[in-house]
Amino acid sequence: MSFSALKLAEPILKALSDLAYSQATPIQEQAIPVILAGKDLIAAAQTGTGKTASFVLPILQRLNTDRKLRGKRIRALILVPTRELAVQVEKSISAYGQYLTLSSMAMYGGVDIEEQKQRLIGGIDILIATPGRLLDMAHQRALHFDELEVLVLDEADRMLDMGFITDINKIIERLPEQRQNLLFSATISDEVRALAKRSINNPVEISIKHNEASAPKIEQWLVTVDKDTKSALLSHLIKELEWDQGLIFIETKQGAAKLVSQLEKRGIPAESIHGDRTQSVREQILADFKSGKIQFLVATGIAARGIDIQNLSRVINYDLPDQVEDYIHRIGRTGRAGASGEAISFVAKDNFRNLCAIESHLGHVITRREFAGFEVRKAVPISILNYVPKNKR
Repeated sequence: MSFSALKLAEPILKALSDLAYSQATPIQEQAIPVILAGKDLIAAAQTGTGKTASFVLPILQRLNTDRKLRGKRIRALILVPTRELAVQVEKSISAYGQYLTLSSMAMYGGVDIEEQKQRLIGGIDILIATPGRLLDMAHQRALHFDELEVLVLDEADRMLDMGFITDINKIIERLPEQRQNLLFSATISDEVRALAKRSINNPVEISIKHNEASAPKIEQWLVTVDKDTKSALLSHLIKELEWDQGLIFIETKQGAAKLVSQLEKRGIPAESIHGDRTQSVREQILADFKSGKIQFLVATGIAARGIDIQNLSRVINYDLPDQVEDYIHRIGRTGRAGASGEAISFVAKDNFRNLCAIESHLGHVITRREFAGFEVRKAVPISILNYVPKNKR
């Protein structure tokens, strides 16, 4: 379906045309009419499905009125789990709303609070915020919610995983009862449903199945490996396969620093981002990675949902995540908006259960590849999805 068929305003259609967006994705096609109609919504959609535009576009349209904005007030609030995602969503709003006069702002911790306070004085149409910093501002009376029209809970499952439920409840208690509520999540767990029940009234529910997403355009493969040879294997693959770029996911910030050092000793420049790095440093590293100045970026899992890079060639799960949802979000950094991508995972013997859970969710076995000189000492068992009973062999 074309965006014009969704009855979006001409300035928004012009911005989408500038961005070479012509056809709506399934989540956009289903969510935009519901939001434009003023209904509450719960939507389940994986990374890479065009989720952000599915709520940003109708919000821009709904707020594009002559209403005068009062000081320290906001009209739409988008709650997100990470600083990176806040920045990403705000950039999307700026791009989609470039021909409108609406204001937007990303607000998060780790940076000077006074500058953010100053921006709020005149009021902001659309505020994208992490829960902690938003509560700080509310406690200091730097903003008020009495004119809020729309609340969006973006990446709701991730916010709950990160322990934001108490902050979210405190925020919801401060909001006016008459508002539109939109919840977007990769998975609709019992915890997400409990949150929805507290904050959303008679919602429309939309679920975009996995096979409607862009994930099938991602070539997934794995290498079984012993833990003590992982960094050497990664260096070998980068050189042997002539990788031009890679986003490498690792579990700990200490591991990230160590891996960067190991790569550099083998002549492979790399950088890392994690929660302990300052916001300005993280933003500069991401900008350099997007521009190609940095070819290999090592990131802890917390950054997975906040990194949005057009035409990212590949992601590497240096450490296989414990949760299936984290695997899906990580590989969703590549193969976006119809492009092709590559996702490689390193799997040690003690990752076998995690691998089985991932493959069961995907519904297929991930292709295994072997490389000379990196034969494993501790073999990873054959996947349960590929198990053949003895009497049928």
